[in-house]
Amino acid sequence: MSESSTQPVSASDRSTRPFDIVLYGATGFTGGLVADYLLRNIPEGGAWAVAGRSRVKLDALVARLSAEMPDVPAPGVVVADTEDPASLADMARAARVVITTVGPYLEYGEPLVAACAEAGTDYVDLTGEPEFADRMYLEYHDKAVASGARIIHACGFDSIPHDLGVFYTMKQVPEGVPVAVYGAVHADAQFSGGTFHSAIGQFARLREAGRTAKARRKKEGRVEGRRIKSVTGKPHHDSVLGRWLVPLPTIDPQIVLRSAAALESYGPDFTYAHYASVGSPLTATAGLVGVGALTVGAQIGPLRSQILKRIDRGAGPSESRRARSSFDVTFVALAGGRRVVTRVCGGDPGYTETSMMIAESALCLAFDDLPALSGQLTTAQAMGEALLERVERGGLTFEVLST
Repeated sequence: MSESSTQPVSASDRSTRPFDIVLYGATGFTGGLVADYLLRNIPEGGAWAVAGRSRVKLDALVARLSAEMPDVPAPGVVVADTEDPASLADMARAARVVITTVGPYLEYGEPLVAACAEAGTDYVDLTGEPEFADRMYLEYHDKAVASGARIIHACGFDSIPHDLGVFYTMKQVPEGVPVAVYGAVHADAQFSGGTFHSAIGQFARLREAGRTAKARRKKEGRVEGRRIKSVTGKPHHDSVLGRWLVPLPTIDPQIVLRSAAALESYGPDFTYAHYASVGSPLTATAGLVGVGALTVGAQIGPLRSQILKRIDRGAGPSESRRARSSFDVTFVALAGGRRVVTRVCGGDPGYTETSMMIAESALCLAFDDLPALSGQLTTAQAMGEALLERVERGGLTFEVLST
């Protein structure tokens, strides 16, 4: 990585930018839901814009939004294209915060991260791709530190319920003692085509992802004076939850561990394990077999193409299906001889709650009083209590089940 010549961007420069928030990918399925949320929740006096490749589609979106809420100022329009770096640079310089819903991020995401890191513009996305987050850290963390940009990945169902769920749990346990936490997620929902395509892309690049993760660990180094560790569990029946737990290979535990490394409040010795929660050993076995089959299939080019053809990456469920969807993540923490059980729950995770969470992340960065940090950060590290309060108001429930 070449040495960055990026200069810090002053607060006065950011304050004079025409838009507090720009939403890139606004004409997609998820982008449209984020636009709806911003329309209803942008504070008075706030300015925002929708962005994408097609001016015609963007104008149609603005017309729809204006018809729905004619008394609310309409968003601006910014035409930008991932394949046109100059347009992304212009968009980044016009915004204090950029939201992007354009994935898979390994395929489309890097040019916008580069533009925001250069311009000192805060950035949030929905990636669940560990390789993308690791690559962006290696390439742009230092540049973002220098410019003052906050680059925050995984601001949807990946990984806010898990990252803030552990953040909330750690407030319930004794301070200054070793803590072992495990999280168990259960969802009744249809996940996005984009999430499916991203997952297959990750399965196809396990070797590359491993090399990138190793390079990141080398660059970050160890946390001095503290122990932060991931625990890879095995399928088992959990007596505390009364459920079968299956190890879940998502980005969520990596985000949790990076928050733990950044936040001394997580104690001197912190471990985390991450699972899917299912009702029977048959379901657990079927899940393991299914993931294994997809992993093998993703390694074979023609078979991978056939798998990807089965689900449109831009597809999304109906409003009625989303209304019937839900999720919960239960956390069990063992600390100082005590066991604390907490839970985060909400509605449709893949779309409704995800669009709320990424919108609130951008609103938090744009309008809340936050720690003076920059570079690639996690949601708990960058926004913590402020974002927790926002997503609770947005509809998520955080609760203590037992202590």
